[in-house]
Amino acid sequence: MCIKKLIGETSEYEKKEMLEIKKPKSWLKSVSAFANGIGGTLIFGISDSDTIIGLSDAKRDAEIISEQIKTKLDPIPEVNLRFHATEDGKELIILQVAQGKETPYYYIGDGNRQTFIRIGNESVPADRSSMKRLVLKGCGSSFDSMLSQYKFQNMSFSKVRSVYKQRTSIDFEDSDYASWGIIDEHGELTNAGALLADESPIKHSRIFCTRWNGLDKAPGLMEAIDDNELTGGLVNLLQQATDFVNKNSRKAWMKTSDGRIEMPDYPERATLETIVNALIHRDYLEYGSEVHIDMFDDRMEIYSPGGMPDGTKVQEIDLLTIPSKRRNPIIADIFNRLKYMDRRGSGFKKIIEDYKTYESFSNGLVPQFKSETNSFFITLWNLNYPATKDVTKDVTKDVTKDVTKDVTKEQKQVILLIKENPIITTNQIANQLNLSQRQILRHIKELTTLGIIKREGGRKTGFWVIK
Repeated sequence: MCIKKLIGETSEYEKKEMLEIKKPKSWLKSVSAFANGIGGTLIFGISDSDTIIGLSDAKRDAEIISEQIKTKLDPIPEVNLRFHATEDGKELIILQVAQGKETPYYYIGDGNRQTFIRIGNESVPADRSSMKRLVLKGCGSSFDSMLSQYKFQNMSFSKVRSVYKQRTSIDFEDSDYASWGIIDEHGELTNAGALLADESPIKHSRIFCTRWNGLDKAPGLMEAIDDNELTGGLVNLLQQATDFVNKNSRKAWMKTSDGRIEMPDYPERATLETIVNALIHRDYLEYGSEVHIDMFDDRMEIYSPGGMPDGTKVQEIDLLTIPSKRRNPIIADIFNRLKYMDRRGSGFKKIIEDYKTYESFSNGLVPQFKSETNSFFITLWNLNYPATKDVTKDVTKDVTKDVTKDVTKEQKQVILLIKENPIITTNQIANQLNLSQRQILRHIKELTTLGIIKREGGRKTGFWVIK
């Protein structure tokens, strides 16, 4: 039995061996969840192991299904019920549930009023934040358009005003507060305004940035090279986050016949688009969850709370044709006015296209996108990592053992730190080993004289090589 042929384009489905007449909630909760999400299909008469059981009286079951949906769901979702006969004469019922426009859809049987959502392959009761999300969706509203609990008079917007002037050469007028959606027609501060204020009172809008030592978060001699907790308004967060990435990246150069080509670890436009995406499309109803930027030797991972606005999974969609959908349309519009993004099309396409313009790009370095119900991940690959890997690939335990027989214990630690992070600075080495910078410089000089290490490139863009 090919399930795909039965459900068509729907990616969400659930199988039932039989219609549980006495326990309608067991299947009506999935109808509620499908209507509250991206739609889905219920197949009656087939087991979880895809064994065709068939229904003894499909016509009667269909009538019961229709009646139960009408009497025990509010509002009544749009459904399509059809029969399917197998080659050996067994009958199935295919119940297709459309994505609802009047969310939330409640189950109102048994004296209860519950609404359900899909988490993985289960239909579970919606939590508080999910309920708020469904209510906003049902009334065609958004978090950023809602009034905040804060007073406009207590906020300042000097960063928004100055950046607007700097990037457009246009002065920000007081009337723009209302036309941009920072305040409503009565002068009340919206959530968009609260997020954009110089000192944003919405604390979970912050960003956690970490430059990890190596390829993962596993503990070692030095777990993190750099870390920072960023706070403030969204524009300030964007600038601080890009500064952190630039600080913990390097630029290589490739000579050409008429000069040289700059080769950054991460393309500038792709980095900006990724951070903008995390800030304007994240789900601000997910309290206690923040944006994370984790940098490793070979990649940068950006996590933001909230999946795709329509509940689909980005990894199952053609990124080059994906339509642009805004979870926070007011914030998106303001970032467009500030020339940080383009309202036309998807930022995913721009991220991929920016990567493809660089000499060091290969098909294995295409940015990756993944979403789940409450999370979104973007992975940007370090375009210079293969070169760094070539520099250090021969630095094995045996090599380290050979070269360290003529060096001190502290110098062995220096070698190990350089091995783990070829772009580490002498100041960082000093901090990790709790030594003075003068001591580290002396160790570096001796290791260089012994021919164990050498420095490639300039002071700011170079790296260490272990011979």
